[in-house]
Parts: sequence; structure tokens; C-alpha cells
Amino acid sequence: MDRNVLALIVCSLVFSVNSFADEVYFKNGDRLSGQIVRLTDGKLVLKSAVAGEVTVNLADVKTFSSEAPVEIHLKDGTVLHQPIAAGEPNEFGLKTATPVKPQTFPLADVAAINPPPAAKPKWTGSISGSLSSTTGNTKANSAAISASMLRRTEQDRTTADADLAKGRQKNRDTGESQTTEDWWRTRAQYDYFFTKKFFGFGNVRYETDAIARLDRRVVLGGGAGYQWIETEKTSFSTNVGLASLYEKYDNVAASNSDLALQAGYNFSRRLAKNTTFLNDLTYFPNIEEFSDYYLTTTAELRANLTKTMFANFRVIFNYDASPAQSQGSTDVKYILGVGMTF
Repeated sequence: MDRNVLALIVCSLVFSVNSFADEVYFKNGDRLSGQIVRLTDGKLVLKSAVAGEVTVNLADVKTFSSEAPVEIHLKDGTVLHQPIAAGEPNEFGLKTATPVKPQTFPLADVAAINPPPAAKPKWTGSISGSLSSTTGNTKANSAAISASMLRRTEQDRTTADADLAKGRQKNRDTGESQTTEDWWRTRAQYDYFFTKKFFGFGNVRYETDAIARLDRRVVLGGGAGYQWIETEKTSFSTNVGLASLYEKYDNVAASNSDLALQAGYNFSRRLAKNTTFLNDLTYFPNIEEFSDYYLTTTAELRANLTKTMFANFRVIFNYDASPAQSQGSTDVKYILGVGMTF
């Protein structure tokens, strides 16, 4: 046999052995050789020279080994990066250069092997709006727009949103136009997670409402919160802290500046494949007089029309125990619109 051909065959065999030297031992006695590719969500992927990529359940694996270093992430956050030695049933060990019994770990402690790199955090959000126009016996026009943004990492979360609405109606008898709605608000909050669930936060709000004679309401606050649930389907968190609440009304010379408690929650739930319910509430009672408080809550039902477009119905409820003179304490706004996500 030609020496070059023989050398090629030997090299091919060596390469094959080195490339596919990992082994997975199953609880039923079977064994599979190949190259461990990754383990995510309880599914182990092994690349075999004969069968290609094979996916098996980690629950069916007794133990495994690898010739080359693999990156193993344990559920407690520990990351291992070295060759693996087969262990006792439901265990694996770390290969060592000396003939010493390797350190072993339970298979149940493995969260991932060679996981794909985490996606770079990015801003997501939505914008929605509504328009209405009436002519004839009544001539009126109104518009509303809402926008929200969110950026979430493992360590922190930033949220911001804004709402605006304007409306005018023409008096049929006098021919003069009258403002029926003129308000806007914006809110932002930063959460820093000290643990997976517990976080500290700082937030700011600014509101104005010409019809309620609210020149401005400014709230600066901070405190602590707890993320009870955070999945693709459901999210629920609560928070409590202190806030500086400043209010100035058009028909009152003096302004109010009080120290208040703040307590609230944020909730979202996917009710069906294309329908989501969102709700938040914040309560600001004056520390010196709890009967003097400001409460605001927003509820939204959102139905997806396409991958990025949706229809929504929003209700914004505000209650101010100390409103401007001759104004009511309660304001309820109903907004039906369409929007898009980004």
C-alpha cells in the first residue's frame, strides 16, 4: 500500500477517535459515543460520526465522560471547564492529571453544558394610539397616544412609559371650541436585583391635567421590591418605599410638598395565545395623614392582530383625596386603540 495513502488512513482514524471520544452511558445499559455538543432545558445533544446530532433526555443518562474540556454550568452558579470522567450512577467526575479519585457532582445539579452565549440585552416596547372625530350636530375631535419601553438584564431592569391625550369640542350655539381633554404623564423606574427575586428601585413621575386644574404633579421615590413570578406567561412584582410628592394646582396659589409612603405592584398575564392582560397600581399615602393620599392604576387588555400589531383597551384610574378647588377626586380614562411592538 502506498505510504501516503496509509498515512492518510492513520490520520483519519486518529482524528476520528479524538473528535468523537465522548461517551454517554444510559440507565438502560446502552452507550453512545460521539462529541458532546450542549445541554439545555434537560436535553443533551451528542454529535455521532454515524447518526449525526442525537438528542436525549438527561433524565435517561446514568453518567458521561469527555476527552476535551466542556463548559458545565451548575444550578448554584458554579461554572466548570475541564474534561469529564464517568462516575457512579447519576454522577459525573472531573478528570485529573494524577491518579486521584476525581471530584464528583450529581447530574441533577447540572443546569447546562456548553450553553449558547446569552442574547445581548436590548430595548423592547410598544406604542399605541387612538383618534376620534365627530361632525354634524356635534363637532369634536380627540387623540390619545401611549408608549412604553423595557430593558431587562440578569442584574437590572429599566422601564419607562408615557401617555398623552387631547380633545376639543365645538359649542353648537356659540361656535366656540372648548377643550374637553388635555393631560399627559410620564414615568420611569430603575430596578437593581441584589438576588434573583429581591431588588432595590428608584423612580420618577410627572403628570399634568388641564381639566383637573393640575399644573403638575412630581413624584420622586425609592425603596425595595420582590419579583414573585417572572416567566414568559406571567410576571408579578410588589414594591414598597418612600416618595417625595409635589403638587401644584392652577387655581391655588400655594403648592403641596409631602413625604409619602409608596406601595404598589406590577402584573402581566398571557390569557391566551394572542391575548394579554396588564395591570399596575401605586398608592401614595401622606405619612402625616393617611387619609390624604393619591392612588393611580392602569389596566390594559391587549389582543395581537399580527406578529407586531395589536388592538388594546386601557382604563386609567386616578384618585386624589385632596384635588384642586371645585374639582372631583376621581378621574377615569377609557382608551381604545391600536398599536405595534418593537
